Amino acid sequence: MAYLVLVRHGESEWNAKSLWTGLTDVSLTEKGVAEAQAAGEKIKNIHFDLAYVSTLKRAQQTLDEIKKVIHQDPPTKENAALNERDYGDYTGKNKYQVKEEVGEEEFIRIRRSWDHPPTNGESLKMVYERTIPYYQEEILPNLKEGKNILVAAHGNSLRALIKYLDNISDADIPNLEFATGTIYVYEIDPEGNITDKKIYGAGKAN
Repeated sequence: MAYLVLVRHGESEWNAKSLWTGLTDVSLTEKGVAEAQAAGEKIKNIHFDLAYVSTLKRAQQTLDEIKKVIHQDPPTKENAALNERDYGDYTGKNKYQVKEEVGEEEFIRIRRSWDHPPTNGESLKMVYERTIPYYQEEILPNLKEGKNILVAAHGNSLRALIKYLDNISDADIPNLEFATGTIYVYEIDPEGNITDKKIYGAGKAN
């Protein structure tokens, strides 16, 4: 049996301002550092054999804070497959100002829909198409070998991964929220099947 632990990064500077961040490489706030440390406290009794992280520093800072708390430094692999969704022309814009401009229905489509990409950006489906092959080829074989794995990434790359793991339908995935600092802990058997799942909440969905 192996553990797969998914952690969304703590609050970032742009999360705090309700700006669509996407691939913009911003840092954690003090609150975000505290959320990362709190996440570490919740998982400190798990010994990790490997860690995976996106190329963006808010996820990397989160992983660094967790490592300090759990007093472990597992070998870590960084890959852009775990990066946040690219919000295209909406990057850097305030979510709620956009909501006023485009209306509730279009806002929800932009923010949470499965296959509606913003102009010059990615849909969640497109994120899924890069995240899941990476999971299947790189992470899952290690889980099947019984290795405990920690993944520090982003709201949408982790939503894509949870969609796959929990077999969530295209119609239901817009309802999945994944707040900053939230943790999903899966137990995985040697065949790669999920045998248990726990969720620990932290910050706000953004």
